[in-house]
Amino acid sequence: MNDDRHAAPRRADGPADIHADETGAGVPHIPSKTVLRAGLLAARADRGGEERHAAARALAEWLAAVPEIAAARVVAAYVPVGSEPGPPDLPELLRGPGCRVLLPVLLPDNDLDWAEYTGPESLHRAGRGLHEPAGPQLGPDAVAEADAVVVPGLAVDGGGMRLGRGGGSYDRALARVRPDAFTVVLLHDGETVAEVPAEPHDRPVRAALTPGGGLVRFGR
Repeated sequence: MNDDRHAAPRRADGPADIHADETGAGVPHIPSKTVLRAGLLAARADRGGEERHAAARALAEWLAAVPEIAAARVVAAYVPVGSEPGPPDLPELLRGPGCRVLLPVLLPDNDLDWAEYTGPESLHRAGRGLHEPAGPQLGPDAVAEADAVVVPGLAVDGGGMRLGRGGGSYDRALARVRPDAFTVVLLHDGETVAEVPAEPHDRPVRAALTPGGGLVRFGR
């Protein structure tokens, strides 16, 4: 999930420059998830603090203008850590009069439970450097209450297929989301790729938000 400790040690020029799978054979121009993930994590690790802060501010402004977010009564989100896109006070920005914010609690099997965010004082440090709510856990199915779901990711393609960190946490969570819920992944600029290799358990999102491009909706 949201863990930057697995970043690859080398610099990649970007996902578009990776054209083979980890064996070097593969289908041209469609890297495996492993190679794509490594390149994206390496590129994120090279982003400076000033660039990250500017991106976080821009994403916060874009989020405030998304109508599905503004109209939501329940939003499921997360606390960005490390090089993840998004403002560190994302839950606070989403919370408002008449709107509840649910945050994930990582379970031992990498599934996600959920608890309500009630303010900065309700967060505590958890494993993998995550910040989780300390309140009562509501169960993995609580995400079905959400009108909008803001998810982390490493990349997305033009069909809305999202690349995560490999644990499957958010694919399981997205499988429980209501069909009418708005799902959006927060990304850095340059993290939209030609194709994310999809497996049967992978779940697409409805939109992506980047600092420079704003909201992009997918036609699924």
